[in-house]
Amino acid sequence: MSTRRVVITGIGAFTPLGKSAPEFWNGLVSGKSGVRTIEHFDTTDFPTKFAAQIEDYDSSNYFDRKEARRLDKVAQYGLIAAQEAIDDSKLDLDSINKERVAVLVGTGIGGMETFYKQSVSFHERGPRGVSPFFIPMLIPDIISGQISIRFGFKGPNFCAVSACATGSHNIGLAYDAIRNGQADMAVSGGTEAPVTQIGISGFNAMRAMSTRNDSPETASRPFDKTRDGFVLGEGAGIFVLEEYEAAINRGARIYGEIVGYGFSADAYHITAPDPDGNGVILAMSTALNSAGIKPEDVDHINMHGTSTPLGDVAETNTIKKVFGDHAKTMNVNSTKSMHGHTLGAAGAIESIATLLAIYHGTVPPTINLETPDPECDLNYTPNEAEVRDIGYALNNAFGFGGHNSSLVFKKFKE
Repeated sequence: MSTRRVVITGIGAFTPLGKSAPEFWNGLVSGKSGVRTIEHFDTTDFPTKFAAQIEDYDSSNYFDRKEARRLDKVAQYGLIAAQEAIDDSKLDLDSINKERVAVLVGTGIGGMETFYKQSVSFHERGPRGVSPFFIPMLIPDIISGQISIRFGFKGPNFCAVSACATGSHNIGLAYDAIRNGQADMAVSGGTEAPVTQIGISGFNAMRAMSTRNDSPETASRPFDKTRDGFVLGEGAGIFVLEEYEAAINRGARIYGEIVGYGFSADAYHITAPDPDGNGVILAMSTALNSAGIKPEDVDHINMHGTSTPLGDVAETNTIKKVFGDHAKTMNVNSTKSMHGHTLGAAGAIESIATLLAIYHGTVPPTINLETPDPECDLNYTPNEAEVRDIGYALNNAFGFGGHNSSLVFKKFKE
C-alpha cells in the first residue's frame, strides 16, 4: 500500500462569518454569529424567517455579468473559494503538471436558486421560458467542471454527493487519489447555496429548522436544552491538497496533514440518526484505525452538532462509546452554532475550522450554549475559544440517507 503523505497547502473559505479564510477564522474565535433575518425574499408565510447568509454578496465583485448569469450561486461560491485556496497555496500554475491535479468539489443539493427560478419561468411561460443553461447550472458536478476549466486542471474530476457529508467525502476521496498515486495535487471541498424560497420551505416542511424568529443570532444552539432545530447556512470551503515531498520541494507553507478517514452508513432511516449510533461509531473507529492512532491521541473533535434534539444527543453518545473516559478530556465543539448548517459544504467548511484549530492551537467555541442539556455532557468549549495544543483532531459530518464521514487531521511535523 502506498505511503505517500498528503498535506494541506491552501485554504479558501466563503462563509457567513467572512468572505475569506482569515475572516472566517477571526469570526470563529471571536464567537461571531452569522445568522440574520432573511431580507432578499418575502418570508411572511414562512415559519422560519432567518438563515446564516453571506452578507452583502454582489456577484459583480467576482464575475463579469455574462459569466455570473451562467453560474448558479452554488458554483459562484465554489469558484470564489477555489480561487482563494489556489492563491493561498502560492502555486505556480505555469510550472505544475495540470494532468496530475484532481478536482473533487461537491454540493449536497446543487443549483437550488436556478431550479426555483426556472420552475417559475416554466410555469409562467412554458417550455420557451426554460434557459439553455438550466441543466448545466443545476447539476452537482458542474462546480468541479468549472474549476477545472478555469485553471486547466486535467486530472480526476468528479464529485461525491452525500447530502451533508458531501464536503468530507470529497476531501477523503481527494486524499485517496493523492495517496494512491492517481494525482499529485487536488482541489477539494464543498459548496452550497440553499437559502431560497423553496429551500427554506422544504426544510420547514420537515420541521427540521429552528423557528426562533425573535432572536435569530441565538437560534443555532447545539447541545443547549432549549434547541429547536438547525439553522440553514450557505457558503463554500476548499482545500488544496498536495503530496508531501512535492510541497516540501517547492517550499510551500503546510497547514497540516490528513492522515485517515472513515466512511460508513447507518442503514437505518432517511433522515433520523440511528439511536444506537452504530454507523457513526464505525466511521470514527475506522478513521482512527486508518490514521494508525488510539482514541486517547485525539485532542479535539469538530462535531456535526446540528442543534437538533435527537442528533446532538446521538453524536454525544457515540463519542463516549468510541473514546471512553477520554471523551471528557477532549475539547469538542460545533461551529454550526456560528455559521449554521451549510449542508453539502458543511464537512469542508468545518474541516477548515478543524485544521485551523490545530494550526493556531485554539479551539473555537460553541456559542449560545446557555442551558446545557443533561444528556449532552462533554466539554463543548462553551461560548469562548480555548487555547490548546492539538496533535490530532477529527471532523464529523453526517448526511440524510445515513451517510457518515470522519476525517483525521494531524499537526504538521517534518
